[in-house]
Amino acid sequence: MIAKFFDHFEEILGSILVAVMVTISFVNVITRYFIRMSLSWSEEITVNLFVWVVMLGTAIAFKKGSHLGMEFIYERFPDRIKKVLFLLSAILSIAFFVVLGWLGAIEVKDEIDLCVITESLAIPVWYYTIAIPVFSVLVVFRILQNVVKSLRDHTY
Repeated sequence: MIAKFFDHFEEILGSILVAVMVTISFVNVITRYFIRMSLSWSEEITVNLFVWVVMLGTAIAFKKGSHLGMEFIYERFPDRIKKVLFLLSAILSIAFFVVLGWLGAIEVKDEIDLCVITESLAIPVWYYTIAIPVFSVLVVFRILQNVVKSLRDHTY
């Protein structure tokens, strides 16, 4: 049960976040239509949760090996070169997300130190930006998971 949850963590959390975003947007449309007032906080939440959903989607793509790639060129190489290119792609992707996570952690630390709050809800901004370093770690884990699986199954 726990393994199944962990295997589908991104899908479950992403589905919940999208449901929250849709509900908030729907309520905002209804209030604008009936009482001619917009919920100013709705945009703040939906935009920031969208960043969370994008990071979760990135983790899903790397987990399934369905991220962007140059398949047309890649498929024409022999298996030995494919393996090298696959590993190079994984190393570069990991490096990117390590840097993104590091910079995201610096941003979160700065926001905590400076007590930055959001404009609409007046909550700490780092509640939203914590997604960048946390989900960067998740993406790196999913990249490594995919690399191990691909090398084991010879599906690179």
